[in-house]
Amino acid sequence: MSRAELAGREGRFAAGAHGTDRGGAGAASAGRPSARRALALFRSEVLMTFRRWRTLALLGVLAAVPVLVGIAVKIETGGGDSGGGGGGGPAFISQITNNGLFLVFTSLAVTLPFFLPMTVGVVAGDSVAGEAGAGTLRYLLVAPAGRTRLLLVKFAATMVFCLAATLVVAVFALGTGALLFPVGEVTLLSGTAVPFSDGLLRALAIALAVALSLTGLAALGLFVSTLTNSGIAAMATTVGLLLTVQIIDTVPQLHAVHPYLFTHYWLSFADLLRAPVYWEELLRNAGVQALYAAVFGSAAWARFTTRDITA
Repeated sequence: MSRAELAGREGRFAAGAHGTDRGGAGAASAGRPSARRALALFRSEVLMTFRRWRTLALLGVLAAVPVLVGIAVKIETGGGDSGGGGGGGPAFISQITNNGLFLVFTSLAVTLPFFLPMTVGVVAGDSVAGEAGAGTLRYLLVAPAGRTRLLLVKFAATMVFCLAATLVVAVFALGTGALLFPVGEVTLLSGTAVPFSDGLLRALAIALAVALSLTGLAALGLFVSTLTNSGIAAMATTVGLLLTVQIIDTVPQLHAVHPYLFTHYWLSFADLLRAPVYWEELLRNAGVQALYAAVFGSAAWARFTTRDITA
């Protein structure tokens, strides 16, 4: 972050505070400056996140994945019906040539094990450590922001990135699927045919479910980010922990701990493509993500609020 950007950031916070402090006293008016400062801080944090070239590059990689998957399927099948094709991969990958909307589901399944969580790990890991490494963390805390408010804003901005990254994959997959393959009535995994509009709503629900699935990783990355002043070290540690958890999730001998891993239910979003929807694993995934958010969010708060800020 440049000094000019920092100055603009401080100016926005100050404007949010002083613009309301000129009003009358009282409990109602006293709450407005705090709310406006929090909103200004959140808006500034989101803008800073999406203005970084690293963030734009990560989103560009995510956008390229569904395009490459669509082209690969088109070339391999020659645009014809794959008929239910064998091979590995998600249960709905053979449906892409029948309906381009399935490229959305396939692309999310392809990016979720590594590409999507890697980008989230980079953003979450850099959230606090990056500010400390750049020497801007102290300025944010005297803007005024407050440690608890700043930590909540960092987490909220990371969750906005989770949603944006997921939507980038979904939107580019939808556009590529519509260009390369026919679209229309959607045959769900349970064999039920639904209108295309219903399929679009399910695609949106799946994108939201995938973004929610990244909550636990975002909280873990935020906690790691409070432990160091090196953004690179925090990012590398977060991604390393992600890979470690995924490896553990594939070891049969450790099946007893699998349900407690934040990656275990990631692909449960496929249950939204059934009629009726299978809610059991979707709800378990939400519960696990909430648990990780609570545990590592609390750990991040405990660390950050008692930490000596020297940068």
